[in-house]
Amino acid sequence: MERSGPSEGSDTSGPDPQLAVTMGFTGFGKKARTFDLEAMFEQTRRTAVERSRKTLEAREKEEEMNREKELRRQNEDIEPTSSGLNVIRDCSKSSSRDTSSSESEESSDSSDDELIGPPLPPAMVGKPFNFMEDILGPLPPPLNEEEEAEEEEEEEEEEENPIHKIPDSHEITLKHGTKTVSALGLDPSGARLVTGGYDYDVKFWDFAGMDASFKAFRSLQPCECHQIKSLQYSNTGDMILVVSGSSQAKVIDRDGFEVMECIKGDQYIVDMANTKGHTAMLHTGSWHPKIKGEFMTCSNDATVRTWEVENPKKQKSVFKPRTMQGKKVIPTTCTYSRDGNLIAAACQNGSIQIWDRNLTVHPKFHYKQAHDPGTDTSCVTFSYDGNVLASRGGDDSLKLWDIRQFNKPLFSASGLPTMFPMTDCCFSPDDKLIVTGTSVQRGCGSGKLVFFERRTFQRVYEIDITDASVVRCLWHPKLNQIMVGTGNGLAKVYYDPNKSQRGAKLCVVKTQRKAKQAETLTQDYIITPHALPMFREPRQRSTRKQLEKDRLDPLKSHKPEPPVAGPGRGGRVGTHGGTLSSYIVKNIALDKTDDSNPREAILRHAKAAEDNPYWVSPAYSKTQPKTMFAQVESDDEEAKNEPEWKKRKI
Repeated sequence: MERSGPSEGSDTSGPDPQLAVTMGFTGFGKKARTFDLEAMFEQTRRTAVERSRKTLEAREKEEEMNREKELRRQNEDIEPTSSGLNVIRDCSKSSSRDTSSSESEESSDSSDDELIGPPLPPAMVGKPFNFMEDILGPLPPPLNEEEEAEEEEEEEEEEENPIHKIPDSHEITLKHGTKTVSALGLDPSGARLVTGGYDYDVKFWDFAGMDASFKAFRSLQPCECHQIKSLQYSNTGDMILVVSGSSQAKVIDRDGFEVMECIKGDQYIVDMANTKGHTAMLHTGSWHPKIKGEFMTCSNDATVRTWEVENPKKQKSVFKPRTMQGKKVIPTTCTYSRDGNLIAAACQNGSIQIWDRNLTVHPKFHYKQAHDPGTDTSCVTFSYDGNVLASRGGDDSLKLWDIRQFNKPLFSASGLPTMFPMTDCCFSPDDKLIVTGTSVQRGCGSGKLVFFERRTFQRVYEIDITDASVVRCLWHPKLNQIMVGTGNGLAKVYYDPNKSQRGAKLCVVKTQRKAKQAETLTQDYIITPHALPMFREPRQRSTRKQLEKDRLDPLKSHKPEPPVAGPGRGGRVGTHGGTLSSYIVKNIALDKTDDSNPREAILRHAKAAEDNPYWVSPAYSKTQPKTMFAQVESDDEEAKNEPEWKKRKI
C-alpha cells in the first residue's frame, strides 16, 4: 500500500494559513533558518589570520627596535665614524624597504588567489595551511642555553632536596572532640577521612561534601564504652577495621554499619592457639595489602591473629611471640609488609619479631633488644620499597632497620618524647623522609611533627602543630597531604595548593552555608486557628438526644459480660481456673498460715477423730482384727490371770 504524498503542482513555498490556525500559532509551517557552516569556518579562519598578522607585525617592529638598540651599543663601544654609522643605517633602511617591497609584490600576487578578506601576511604566502602556526600563532622563541641550564639545575636541586616536597604551606583544622584523637584512617582514593578518639566516637569526614565549616557528616560509637585505638580502610576502600580496648575487633562499611565482629575466645584455656579468638584487650590491627577481606590484630593475650571477614567465628591463624627463653610476651603493635608476605610485631620486652605469613611456628627474624624492655613500642611500618622497617619506641626513640640484614639498626634517633601507646611514624610517598610526632605535658610547649631524611637520618624539618601532643600522623601518597591527630581533640590536614591533589583543597574553596533565617511577616496578623473548620470543636448537643442515639448503637448499648465464676464457659477461662492444679494453688499453695509447732498442727484433730471416728474406723469396723496387745498388764494381774494347770504344776 503506497502512501499518498503532496501533489507536484501544490504550492509549498509559503506556510499553510489553515494549518497554522489549527496548530495555534502563526509561525507554524515557516521554513527553518539554515546556516552555512563552511562560510562560518572561513570567516573564523580569516579573523584568526588577521589577528596573527597583527601579532607578527608587532613582533617584527619590536625585533627591529631591539636590533637598532644593539647596533647603537656596539657603535658606542667601538666609537665608529659617523659615516660608518650612516652606512649601517642606510643599509638597514634599504633592507627594510626591500623586504617591504617584496612583501607588497607577494601580497599583490596572492591577491589574485584570495577572493574575499584581507591579504595574508607575508610569512604565510606560498605555504600550506597549518592550524597550530596560522591560527594559534607561532610558538614562543626557545630559551637560551644558559636559561635552560639554570632551570635544569633548579629542578635537580628540588628533586635532591626532599624538604621542598613537604606540603605544609596551608592547613585546615577538623574539630573531633575534646579528648585525644587516637586513630586516623584515610581511604585509598583520599575522598574520606575517619577519626577516632578516647571519647569512644568515630567521625566521618567527606572532603568533597564539606564546606568551610569543616563538619563531620556522621558520628557513631561502634564499640560502646571502649576507646578507639586503630582505624584503617581496606585496600578496596569499602570497609573499615575498628580496633578498640575490647577483645573483639569490628569491621564496618563506609557508612558506619557493622559488617562483622570477631568472636571472643575462652580465657580459661591455657594454650591460646586452641581458642577461637582473643581473650584480652586489643592493641592495634592492620589490613592485608593484597588479599581482600583479610586482616590481623594483636592483643594482651600474647597472640597475633589473622582473620577473614567471611568467617568471624574463628581466626585464620595464630602467631605467638616468645622470648629467647620460650616464655610468652605481649605484642604491642603489628603490621604487614608492602607485599603482604611478612608479619612484623613489636613486643613489651623490646624485641621485634617478623614471621613469614604462611609459617606460624618460628619467626623468620628476631631482634631481642630493639628498644628498652618494659616500654611499649607504639608503631612499626615498612617503607614503600619493602626493604626498610621503621620502629617508634616507647623509649623516646625512632629506629630504622634493614630486613635483609636484621642484626643491628641502620640509624637511631633519640630525644623524641612519647606518652601515648599509639604514637605513629610513617614514610613519605617518595620514601625519602620519615615522619613522627612528639608528646608534651599540658602547658609545657607544643607538639611537633619531626621529619628525618632516610638516607642520612638527619633531622631536617619540624612543624609546630599545637599546644598538645602529636599522636597520629598519616602522609597520603595520592593526595600528598599530611593528616595529624593531636591530644586535644583536633585533626589537622596540611597541604600545598601546588603540590597536593584534591582532599582538603576541595572543601576550602566552598563558602560556608548560611543558616536560613526565619521568614518574618511584614504585617502583624492575628491568627486564630480554631476559627478554621478543621480545628473547630463540635457543638455540645443535649444529653437526652445523645443518650437516645447511643441506645440505638449496638456497641455502646451492649451490656458488659460479668466475670466468669467456676471453671469457665463459652471459651472464657474462669477467674481462678477450673482445674485441680488451680484449686491447689489457690487453696493450699497460696495458704500463708505458719504454724509454729508442726507436731501440734498435725495432731490437733487426733482427739476429735478418736472420739468421733468418721473416716477410717467405720470403714474397717467389720473387718478390723481384734487388738491383742492393746494394753500392758501388771505382774499381779498376770498372776491372777494364770491358767489352772500352771498353778497345779507349781
